[in-house]
Amino acid sequence: MDQQLDAYQQEFHDKYGVRTDLAVEAHEVIVEREGPPEIPGVIVNNEHTEHANICRVTIESELGARMMGKAPGHYSTIEAPALRQHNRDVHQQIGELLAKEIKWFIEQSQLGPEAVILVVGLGNWNATPDALGPKVVEELMVTRHLIQLSPPELRKGLRQVAAIAPGVLGLTGIETGEIIRGVVSEVKADAVICIDALASRSVSRLGCTIQISDTGINPGAGVGNKRMAINQETLGIPVLAIGVPTVVHASTIVSDALDIIGGEDPDRKLQAEEMPQKTSFSVDPQAIMGSAAPPKAENEQPQAMPSSMPREQKRQMINQVLEPYMGSLIVTPKEVDELINDIANVIAGGLNSAFHEGVDYDEIFKYLS
Repeated sequence: MDQQLDAYQQEFHDKYGVRTDLAVEAHEVIVEREGPPEIPGVIVNNEHTEHANICRVTIESELGARMMGKAPGHYSTIEAPALRQHNRDVHQQIGELLAKEIKWFIEQSQLGPEAVILVVGLGNWNATPDALGPKVVEELMVTRHLIQLSPPELRKGLRQVAAIAPGVLGLTGIETGEIIRGVVSEVKADAVICIDALASRSVSRLGCTIQISDTGINPGAGVGNKRMAINQETLGIPVLAIGVPTVVHASTIVSDALDIIGGEDPDRKLQAEEMPQKTSFSVDPQAIMGSAAPPKAENEQPQAMPSSMPREQKRQMINQVLEPYMGSLIVTPKEVDELINDIANVIAGGLNSAFHEGVDYDEIFKYLS
């Protein structure tokens, strides 16, 4: 299945020139390029709340998986721009939404109250954009060692939870998947929940989007450093993945900028049209693209970039410019330290609430740093 999924992901990238870990973005790309709204074997449901939009994508068939470049399964995405605000009350409400989604996935996995869950914080704690997993583990309420020593009457509302932050191959010399497989065997875990940083194709989703899925995870896939898959096939038990995009490829930013200048992005077309009036200089898209153009009159405004340029040609041009000097450059927000801390608290609060029904969420959030 892993090799087949790799082929689907590569086929998606070759066709659309996009790399993303988010199912909602893959769906958006297909609808944008192919036309709305149905994709065979893919069901999409949306829900809107005060502070977030929740998009639930279900890939039911092999055809849908091939078109989306994602494994068959359920993907729930919480988009909440308010996550970027340092507002504890709003974060608490988003955490409650996350807890509801996690509970649904736990129920779908048919995990009873006595099931042991292992939470794995993937990533490198020495690199801030990749430190989300270890940060969540620091704030998690682990109980396996306590419940084993307590009488049954004191266990009500608490679930057996263990946690580990195994680091990365460069720190340990051991594949993360191998470490997890060994720990699962020793603690006799009934399910694994992995927390990881993801890559997005949209700058607007960095640090404010949370994806939950039941398809497992391929650590490092979003930044071209794919490691051993962590899923039900490799571990033999259900695997949930919770991820937040913290980085975006530089080529994606350049491509989006060219689209905006050319007026190809309907959501930001007005900004592109207003650009000359808002700045003291004029941008000539044809000059940027190297297109031949007749001389302009003195007062003539720059024209939009020709929309006839194939996306594949545009992608090749961007790669030719970036690759020799920057390689596969990955970009992260400058306030990433604060973002990671806030999002780690939201995810930890959501997990604690979903795991331990006997503990009130308000109390849980009080103890988060």
